[in-house]
Amino acid sequence: MKSILVIGMGTLGCHLAQKMQELGNDVMIIDKDEERIQELSTIFNDAIAGDCTNPAVLKSIGVNNFDICFVAIGENFYSSLEITSLLKEMGATYVVSKAKQSRQADFLKKIGADEVFFPEREIAENLAVRYNATNIFDYIELTSDCSIFEIPIIPEWVGQSIIEINVRQQYYVNIIAIKNGEHIDPMPQGDYRFLADDHIVVIGKSKHVFKLSAKTSHE
Repeated sequence: MKSILVIGMGTLGCHLAQKMQELGNDVMIIDKDEERIQELSTIFNDAIAGDCTNPAVLKSIGVNNFDICFVAIGENFYSSLEITSLLKEMGATYVVSKAKQSRQADFLKKIGADEVFFPEREIAENLAVRYNATNIFDYIELTSDCSIFEIPIIPEWVGQSIIEINVRQQYYVNIIAIKNGEHIDPMPQGDYRFLADDHIVVIGKSKHVFKLSAKTSHE
C-alpha cells in the first residue's frame, strides 16, 4: 500500500484518486473548491479544501510523508507550476504533474517534477493507432517502434497450436496473453490451441503487428 496525494479534483484527478483507492492505497485529495470536496468526502476519508498555491496548506499536510504526489490541475498551468515547485521544495518524495503541451512538460521538469504525463495526447495517440490499422482492440506504446497490442486471431489459426503456427518466426511478434471474453490466459504454453473468439495480446514492432492484424477478417 502506498500513501498518495492527489491535488486537483477535476475529471482526471477524481478518476485517478478513485482508482488508487480501489487498488488499496491510502489516498488524500485536495481541491480549492469547497463544494467539490464536500461532494467527494463520502468517497474519500481524507478530503481537504484548500488552495495548494498557498505554502501553508501544503505544509499543514506534510507532503514529504506521501509516496507519490499527483498534480492533476489542467486548466491553470501557472498554478500547476507553482504547486509542483512548492512540493519539491517541501521535500515531496515523488511528484507527477499533468501537462497539455511539450513546452509545459519542459517547464515542469525544470522546476522539479519527477514525471510528467500528457493524458489528452496519450488518448489521442492511442485512438490514432487503433483506428489507423485493422482490428486493433488495445494498444500500449513501449518505445517509438515497439508496443503491446490486442488483436483477434487469423481465422485459419482456429484449432492450431502456437507451436504449429510458429507465430514468432512467421510474424515476428511474441504472444504474451490470450483473451477470450473476460478470461485471460497470461504467458500461454506452446501447445495452446486457438479458439474462434480468441484475441491475442502481442508485443512487437508496430509494422509487424499491423501486417498481422490486416490478415484478420473480424470486421
